[in-house]
Amino acid sequence: MISADPPRVNILGVGISALSMESALECSEALLNRGESGYICVTGVHGIIEAQSDEAFRTILNQSFLSTPDGVPTVWLGHLHGFKHMTRVYGPDFMLNMCALSVQRGYRHFFYGGRPGIAEELRTELTRRYPGLQIVGTYTPPFRPLNVEEEEDLRARLAASQADILWCGLSTPKQERFMASYNGRLPVKLMVGVGAAFDLLSGNLAEAPDWMKRSGLQWLYRLIKEPKRLWRRYLLNNPRFIWLSFLQLSRLRRFSV
Repeated sequence: MISADPPRVNILGVGISALSMESALECSEALLNRGESGYICVTGVHGIIEAQSDEAFRTILNQSFLSTPDGVPTVWLGHLHGFKHMTRVYGPDFMLNMCALSVQRGYRHFFYGGRPGIAEELRTELTRRYPGLQIVGTYTPPFRPLNVEEEEDLRARLAASQADILWCGLSTPKQERFMASYNGRLPVKLMVGVGAAFDLLSGNLAEAPDWMKRSGLQWLYRLIKEPKRLWRRYLLNNPRFIWLSFLQLSRLRRFSV
């Protein structure tokens, strides 16, 4: 069992945890068994570029328990920086692996986020896939910060459910801000931001073919499926990420973590 925090790769000033799916699961289980609290940011190109102009968000990523390499480009850069063992830790896949492990370990799950009804659909689907999985609550938040009454309601639900893991299905950087703000303030050990995983795993959003995932082209599939919502993210962020990565690798520009 891994006990020490894994090293981090400096990718444009964001410390991405140099790990694999197996070691990400081991690290998470170690935290749960220690009874500590922390949050995991599943971080790809979008999050790294957001952090370039938002120092507070960059700090949230760098102070996480783990910031996993969500995208293939982050893995490629990790390899170039010498971390040859790094593999992709994609949010939906991490969630599925953690659910499978939880059937054996008895970890309890709470779903926070998604459009109305999505968390409930996800609970139905995952308990079908993994008989014995304990999903002990869901909460669909408003499209704004929680007020005092809503915070107390969420805290009471989590306490009553005795959840170990809160899965946060909001968008980046909203979910990361939520987790950092409530880390240690909610009665749950681990929070994990998984973005679109709620829609993907519940069947409300089509997943890219495996060959596109392996080739680093999943962004193109999502752009084709949701052009109005995602064109700015991919058509502006991706070229900027490539250019800044070139500057970092060529040592023409330094990025501090």
